[in-house]
Amino acid sequence: MAPPLLTETISMKSPATSHEVRKQEADVAEPFSSWGRRTEATWTAAVGSLVLVLICPVWIVGNGITLEYFDGSLSNMLSAAYSDGLSSFTHQYAPRPSMESSIGYATWLAFQATLYSLLPGPISTGQLTPAGNLLKYKTNGLLAWVVTHLLVLIAAISGILDLALIANHWEGLIIAVNVYGFLLAGFAQIKAHVAPTHPNDRKFSGSLIFDFFAGIELNPRFGELWDFKLFHNGRPGIVAWTLIDLSWTAYQYQTYGYVSNSILIVDLFHTIYVVDFFINEDWYLRTIDMSHDHYGYYLGWGSVALLPTIYTLQVQYLGRYPVDLSFNQVVGVLSLGLGGYTLFRSANHQKDVVRSTQGQCTIWGAKARYIKCSYKTDDGRTHESLLLCSGWWGVSRHANYLGDLMQAFSMCAVCGFNHLLPWSYFLFMTAILFHRILRDEERCSKKYGKNWEQYCSNVSWRMLPGVF
Repeated sequence: MAPPLLTETISMKSPATSHEVRKQEADVAEPFSSWGRRTEATWTAAVGSLVLVLICPVWIVGNGITLEYFDGSLSNMLSAAYSDGLSSFTHQYAPRPSMESSIGYATWLAFQATLYSLLPGPISTGQLTPAGNLLKYKTNGLLAWVVTHLLVLIAAISGILDLALIANHWEGLIIAVNVYGFLLAGFAQIKAHVAPTHPNDRKFSGSLIFDFFAGIELNPRFGELWDFKLFHNGRPGIVAWTLIDLSWTAYQYQTYGYVSNSILIVDLFHTIYVVDFFINEDWYLRTIDMSHDHYGYYLGWGSVALLPTIYTLQVQYLGRYPVDLSFNQVVGVLSLGLGGYTLFRSANHQKDVVRSTQGQCTIWGAKARYIKCSYKTDDGRTHESLLLCSGWWGVSRHANYLGDLMQAFSMCAVCGFNHLLPWSYFLFMTAILFHRILRDEERCSKKYGKNWEQYCSNVSWRMLPGVF
């Protein structure tokens, strides 16, 4: 689920302390297929999946109600729900479906699917799958983002379109994205059983609810290049991300007669984040989302429903309740956010450079250091991988996640500290990234064996040295 954006490249991520290049054979007793989601679901995993499937849509709806009717105060919303009773509260405040919003969202999906299919773009290669498939993708996301935003701006300048359209129809859109997310997850489940794209890359847990949540197919597709993951993870939600920002900014202007510096800072951070994602769309093909997460509710519903509603909470809040920052606050927030972006991008760039040059490069003015390891795929073939030991990856094992959290904190800080709700994004990303650290390290341990143990003994800090 992007971010999607907030995922980590799988290979060449491990630092070590040796100043010389090492060539070792990894302990590859288990094949590469041990990566990815579990093959057998425990009862706790099944129950946990069911809870998430039911609770997450309620979370999104609850946020919308809190922002619209309770001044962004979760405590006031919960007090009203308790005093009124759930039935009465739901009847009075729950968002209603809208035919106009539903048609608009369906049109949006069709438009983005058309751009994905027809716009030119480079053909990029993803990560090797457990069954040994090396898939190709059309990475034309940046062009799709540019075309979409140009058309919207031209329509707004011409008076054809009200920029606040999305904000004014937000209630109906919350329902539309939730419905589509469930339909998408259900379709992915059926397709995995009756028409799988790569049958050998499927995983069945024995639990219908866990399979629905975590997915069965790794890379469901129509034809050779139309990929469900890349389209839904990268297009309907992420292209819309900056349009949602623009719409709530216009809403603030139309409501209050001015645009606050706080919402402009969020717009800037989000635009940098989204454009960076599409510029580096090829990099995204080698992240946990694309390489190891199977396609079900988690990625399907998460990408089309959770991402555009939770990742934009700051502009939803500021559009309704403007916050004006002092000069010192602006400088502080910009410094933290841009510093986090610099860390995030430079850390991932170091891995990409090492990969593209097979380690024949310099990092921080010195020759790149790495461990050369081996791993096996289900087809019995042995493959080599470079585990980076230089730069940020000699400081901590997940330095780029620290950059992610610095950005997330700065985005929420512009909303002030009066209410918890605008901080939901930071809290959510903290939980997601910490969970991904544990998942990623479990996978790396299985994939690289004793080399991973050696690496962990040399680099003890997972993300923030001295803290975690």
